[in-house]
This record gives sequence, structure tokens and C-alpha cells, in this order.
Amino acid sequence: MKAKVHVTLKAGVLDPQGKAIGHALESLGFEGVGEVRQGKFIELELQETDPDRARAQIEQMCQRLLANTVIENYRIDLEG
Repeated sequence: MKAKVHVTLKAGVLDPQGKAIGHALESLGFEGVGEVRQGKFIELELQETDPDRARAQIEQMCQRLLANTVIENYRIDLEG
């Protein structure tokens, strides 16, 4: 089973990297780009075949390592 985890900053949390990306895009001539927020994407290949157990396992991974739940949200997509 494959899992895709999307981690993003919560609303209201400052995103200096996103700001830097926005400024760089502007300096490269890309106009009309509003607020830029950056995050991370993690792809995991799991041996677990039961979707409920896989989701529970990934939830624990996110809570303990993959996301800082104080300032970040995460979304899990399971395939297969």
C-alpha cells in the first residue's frame, strides 16, 4: 500500500520560506502571484494491506515525526 502525506503550515503561522519563494518568483518576472505557502510531501510504501490499520499507522507517524502538529496540518492519501 502506498501512502502520500501532505504537510502544510496552519493558517496564521508565518512562512518565511513561502515569502522568499514569492519574492523570487516576482523577481523572475512572474506577476499576479498572491500569497505563497510552502509545505512538504512524503510518500511511503507500506507492507500493510488493511486500509484502516495503514491509516492508523501513518497517523502515528505524523503525530510523532512527520508533522509538527503545533504549527502544521497534514493530509493522508492511501492508494492500493
